[in-house]
Formats: sequence, structure tokens, C-alpha cells
Amino acid sequence: QVQVVESGGGLVQPGGSLRLSCTASGFIFRNYHMSWYRQAPGKERELVARITSAGDSTNYADSVKGRLTISRDNAKNTVYLQMNSLLFEDTAVYYCKADNRFNSAINYWGKGTLVTVSS
Repeated sequence: QVQVVESGGGLVQPGGSLRLSCTASGFIFRNYHMSWYRQAPGKERELVARITSAGDSTNYADSVKGRLTISRDNAKNTVYLQMNSLLFEDTAVYYCKADNRFNSAINYWGKGTLVTVSS
């Protein structure tokens, strides 16, 4: 069956770093664009970063540019989010999403991993 599983979340101090991982199975990973979304308490879910299926293009929300970096390793069926210089406002549940490059109707969501930035 299809699985999209995030890991790496936890408690970190402001200015600190974390690396989130998202490992996929049950579908052809290299045919899917991958994205990280986040949702903070009381706020709508927002797109944080996106990487194309081949890993040749990325996009970021303005609020995270220069601090967060998305990457992927198609041989490992894994996408990463390197998070540096973390801020209180980065606190959220982070979700991984896969979007089929040929058919946008085919997509999968992970269950999320919690990142808490606190002193």
C-alpha cells in the first residue's frame, strides 16, 4: 500500500536546526513532485517548499527563503527539509505531499511531524 511517512521533528531552540525526512513507498517516487507543508495552531495549512520529480527545480515560501532547504534522493525514495536559523513562528506540524507529475488528481499526504521551536 501507499505510505508517506515523515520523521525528524522535535523540540529545538530558536536559532537551532533540524532535518526532516519523508520516506515514500507503494508508488514510483521519481514520477512525483514532492512538497512540504506546515500548519500552525489556529492557522491554515501553507506550502513551505516544493521540489520537482527530477530534483531540478525548487520553490519556497518567502518566509523560509534562505533558512529552509528542500532536497530529494530518488534512490532512497526520500525527500528532506533542512531547517536552519529556526524561529518561534516555524512551530507547526510539517506534512509531506506527493503529486503525480502526469496526473495532478493523484496525490498522497503524510500524517505529519511536529516541530516546536521554544526557549
